[in-house]
Amino acid sequence: MEAVTKMASERPVVIFSKSSCCMSHSIKTLLCDFGVNPAVHELDEMQRGRELEQALLRLGCNPSVPAVFIGGEFIGGANEVMSLHLKRSLIPMLKRVGALWV
Repeated sequence: MEAVTKMASERPVVIFSKSSCCMSHSIKTLLCDFGVNPAVHELDEMQRGRELEQALLRLGCNPSVPAVFIGGEFIGGANEVMSLHLKRSLIPMLKRVGALWV
């Protein structure tokens, strides 16, 4: 769990993903289209990916990916990110943590 917390605080936006997950791809695309440059950790391509995935599940990520952290805080998965976007809360949140300038 400590490794996830440390990795989640390395950039304003951090996404734990799997390269084969279509929902992870959608969230990465959405954020990148806004101009965000997230740190993306592809769990299926990492040596300790299974261990990190278990830690994400213990943290409450279900399903485990995508798991989005903004400003070091766990936001949630695809549903939560899309919900924030539809409520027009996502962009102000990204600006607040310095992930977006405009």
